[in-house]
Amino acid sequence: MRFRINNLRQNLEDHALPPEIFLSRALKVDPKALQNARIVKKSVDSRDKGDVHFVLTMEFEGKIPSLAQHCPKGSRLEEVMSKPYRPPRPQNRETPVVAGMGPAGLFAALLLAEQGLSPLVIERGAPVEERLRMVEEFWKGGSLDPDCNVQFGEGGAGAFSDGKLNSGISDPRCRFVLETLHAHGAPEEILYQARPHIGTDKLPGVVRSIRNRIQSLGGHVLFHTKLEELFIDGGTLRGIRAGGQELECGCLILAVGHSARDTFLMLDRLGIPMAPKPFSIGLRIEHKQKMIDRAQYGAFAGHQALGAAEYRLNLRTKAGRGVYTFCMCPGGDVVAAASEKGGVVTNGMSRFARDGENANSALLVGVEPSDYGMHPLSGVTFQRHWEERAYALGGGGYRAPAQLVGDLLRGVPSRGPGTVLPSYLPGVRYTDLKDCLPGFVLQSLREALPLFGRKIKGFANPDALLTGVETRSSSPLRILRDAGCRSPIRGLYPCGEGAGYAGGILSAAVDGLRCAEAVMKGDAE
Repeated sequence: MRFRINNLRQNLEDHALPPEIFLSRALKVDPKALQNARIVKKSVDSRDKGDVHFVLTMEFEGKIPSLAQHCPKGSRLEEVMSKPYRPPRPQNRETPVVAGMGPAGLFAALLLAEQGLSPLVIERGAPVEERLRMVEEFWKGGSLDPDCNVQFGEGGAGAFSDGKLNSGISDPRCRFVLETLHAHGAPEEILYQARPHIGTDKLPGVVRSIRNRIQSLGGHVLFHTKLEELFIDGGTLRGIRAGGQELECGCLILAVGHSARDTFLMLDRLGIPMAPKPFSIGLRIEHKQKMIDRAQYGAFAGHQALGAAEYRLNLRTKAGRGVYTFCMCPGGDVVAAASEKGGVVTNGMSRFARDGENANSALLVGVEPSDYGMHPLSGVTFQRHWEERAYALGGGGYRAPAQLVGDLLRGVPSRGPGTVLPSYLPGVRYTDLKDCLPGFVLQSLREALPLFGRKIKGFANPDALLTGVETRSSSPLRILRDAGCRSPIRGLYPCGEGAGYAGGILSAAVDGLRCAEAVMKGDAE
């Protein structure tokens, strides 16, 4: 019989104990009475800075009489009843096309290939190893390739992030995604960390391994092949043009990502049902990672069991605007994430070790369609406007405008760095960020920063650095679909972040699985 026990306290000094040993001590039983013990969730409790510790949920097998009597106070023991994810058997044998090789497209294609459907996968950008070289050259001052950059290419935008696998969804597919990533080279700890991450340095190998698996199962992958046109007849998809070639296609999973603006324009021209949706705009904020560690862990900062500290902040302003941190990257860098010439876009990334000098996070303000217009593409126009303003304010060459927190709060331009040096490449220009932000965003940030400073000591330090602009945290539109993931255009399956149905690597991968299941189901009800 398999059991789960939650809310187990673990002192930092015990973090390296084998699971069976730690659990036997917690339950005060013989280790031989426990089999196949494993951690299924591990989080840090740092509410009391004088008593930082881990909180574990564990699973194990055992037959100890009255086992519940052995539970530490505050823990709960229960029999494991959950069933693993099992994909449905294909009822539709039509060969599908998957457009896009971000998390949604990769997992859709992987599931289809494993079920024997031999998908054709098209990706406008390059294979991940080639893409890495191109992006690094751009960061060093090289030219921007609009089809292969931080947003486009194998692995999607998540390949240049922290590889975060956080998600607010509860779905058995989540575990399947995590186990698949681990099977393809991701660290084992993603299976149990409360806030798991793979790291930008490890993600390429994982992505490449999944691609190889798809191909080994009969799937076909075409790089440098952009989706250019859909051919629709009588409300039914009949074919596509991709990479200059026309292909018969009656089944398309559209997983093009949240920055595929030319694709959105083509869909709008064809009358594909879409709608604007809320998104966010703001800046990247950088602090010294050691300062964040001290603020979060107190005297335990720097302990080898803890690593670099994270944070998550949110509030609602007096005007009702949501302000929050997003994609926090401990020990990471702010990166140039533009996908269009003449625009500056920022993002953040961390390597697995998270050992960089700075911490960074998006600092965002919610935006509603009422702020920018009700046409499906109005949000794209809004994003592009502020990205172009940031490019001009940065002085060209994809340098980003930057300002110290103290200067932004006082309303004066910055003239140079403080104690926090910028990590952004190709470089920054110190200025006044009011010229690349909507007024309501600027006002919201000025209201929120001091309040966030009360929650994390030093967050609103005058020397903390702000770099603009961050506009691509999510898609500005939704490509409409029904509960079965089907567009009103028969044969079209809008999928993932770009279609407006996910918000991160894990949820996008899960949505890819959903859409693959819908394809396998076909018209069967």
